[in-house]
Amino acid sequence: MIVRLVLGTLFIGMAAGQAASWPHMPEILAAYQVPGLANHGFVAGLVAAHLVCGVWLLAMPRSTSLAPVWLYLAVALLWTGLGLQGVLRGLEVDNCGCFGLYLTQRLSWFVLAQDGLLLLYGYLMVRSARRARGGATELAPERSPRTGAV
Repeated sequence: MIVRLVLGTLFIGMAAGQAASWPHMPEILAAYQVPGLANHGFVAGLVAAHLVCGVWLLAMPRSTSLAPVWLYLAVALLWTGLGLQGVLRGLEVDNCGCFGLYLTQRLSWFVLAQDGLLLLYGYLMVRSARRARGGATELAPERSPRTGAV
């Protein structure tokens, strides 16, 4: 539950920073040199995804629904993919864009490590939700309902 509250707050902060940086977001995303991202339509979808995910995680932190977690993972994978391809291509990205013009970070391996942590937290939320719903995971083998044996 704590992870969902922290990540919900983080994602709302990201949405707020990106929305407040609205006129500059296409330019920020253009630094990644990926066709189709440097437009306000994509930025609107990105801000909306951050906001919906953040509100959902904050409003229902004990929910076992996987929908907000999958949305969270989609956004985290997007940022990780952008960052990874930028680092591997040697692009000079002065502002990763996660918070728009605020809390700027130069794209580096440190930013990729942060993205990796976001993905790890997403995995932990999926695992937690599946356990809470009674679903088996690869770390928790199913037990027989009659004997309790694995």
